[in-house]
Amino acid sequence: MSKAIKTIAMVAGEASGDMLGSHLMEAIKQLMPNVRFVGIGGPKMQSAGMEVLYPMEKLAVMGYIEVLRHYREIVGIRRRLREKFISDPPDLFIGIDAPDFNLDLELSLKQRGITTVHYVSPSIWAWRGERIHKIKRAVSHMLALFPFEAPLYEQAGIPVTYVGHPLADIMPDVPNRAAMREQMRIQPHTKVFALLPGSRQSEVRQLARIYIDTAKLILQKLPDAQFLVPLATRETRNIFEEAIWFADARDLPITLLFGHAHDAMIVADGVLVASGTATLEAALLKRPMVITYRMPALSWWLMKRKKYQPYVGLPNIIAGKFVVPELLQHDATPENLSQALVNLVSNKKAVSELEDKFSDMHAMLKQGAAQRAAQALIPYLNTP
Repeated sequence: MSKAIKTIAMVAGEASGDMLGSHLMEAIKQLMPNVRFVGIGGPKMQSAGMEVLYPMEKLAVMGYIEVLRHYREIVGIRRRLREKFISDPPDLFIGIDAPDFNLDLELSLKQRGITTVHYVSPSIWAWRGERIHKIKRAVSHMLALFPFEAPLYEQAGIPVTYVGHPLADIMPDVPNRAAMREQMRIQPHTKVFALLPGSRQSEVRQLARIYIDTAKLILQKLPDAQFLVPLATRETRNIFEEAIWFADARDLPITLLFGHAHDAMIVADGVLVASGTATLEAALLKRPMVITYRMPALSWWLMKRKKYQPYVGLPNIIAGKFVVPELLQHDATPENLSQALVNLVSNKKAVSELEDKFSDMHAMLKQGAAQRAAQALIPYLNTP
C-alpha cells in the first residue's frame, strides 16, 4: 500500500535551479496535493514549501579552482544527504542541474533502489560528452529543456522527456518596452545598456571592473548613454560598488538595481551579459546582446580543452550558429566589448533580424515546462 503522503527530495545549486524547482513543485502539488519536499533549495523553493536542509549558496561555486577551495565542505554535504536519503528513502529524488554535485548523489541513490530524475540536461552536446555513460547509471529519467537534447538520451537508452524551458513560459511574447521605460522614468530616445555581470560573487569580481571600463568607453561614443546593473545579492552589489570606487567612476551614469534584471533588459537597447542562463533571458526578451565571460586562467584552460562547439552562449547554441557576439577570456576587453555593443545597437537592421530570430526561439521553447515535467513524474509517484 502506498504512503498517504509522498516525499520528494530535491537539490538545486543556484538561482536558476531555485526558479525551476519552485515552478516544478507547484505543478506537482496541483496534480498530487499530498506531497512533501525536502533537500537543498533557495528562497523560491523554500516559499513553495521545501524543508531546506542546507543553504543553496553552499553549492553555488563556479570553476575548477573555486570548487577545489570548497571541495571538503561540498563533499561533506553530499555525504550527509546520501546517508539521510538512504536511511529514510524518499519516493523520488530530483536533481536540478548542478550535475557535478547531483550525478554522484543520484548514482548512489539509484543503486539503493531510489528513483532518480535529473532536471536540466548536462551540456553533453557542448563538452564532456562521455558523461552520458555515468548519466545512464545514475538517472532513471532525464527532463530536457532543449529539443535537440532528447535524441541524445533516446539513442543511449535513457528515458527522457523534452519539457521546454520554463523561462519561455513566463517571459512575455512581446515585452512592453515603452511602458517599462515610462515606469523607470527613462526617456524614449535615451540609449540604455543593461550590464549583467552574473549572480555569483566570483563572477562579479572577475567582470565588474571590465564592465565599468566598458561603460566609460561607450559613454565617449554615446555621451547620453545610461547604464543599469542588476545585482542579485547585497554581497554582489558591494563588490560592484567597490569596483566603481577603485575605477574612479562615481560620476558614471550607472544605476545599481537590487534584482529587476528582466526590467533592465526590457528597457535596454543593448545588453552586456555574462555567459549563463541570463543570455537565454535576454534572447526571450528579444534584446540584442554581447556575451562575455572571464574565469581564472587554469579553469579556462581546462574547460576550453573539453568543449566541442565554438560558442558558449545559449542563444548561439540553440541556433547552432553565432547570432550574437561572444567575447570571452582574453578577448573580453573594454575596447572590444564597447565596440561590439555600439556597433550592434547602431545597426537597426541587425536588431530587427535578431528580434525575429529570438521570437522563433521563444515559440520553440514555450511548452509549459513545469506541467510537462510534473506529468512525466507522476507515474513514478503513483507506484506502490
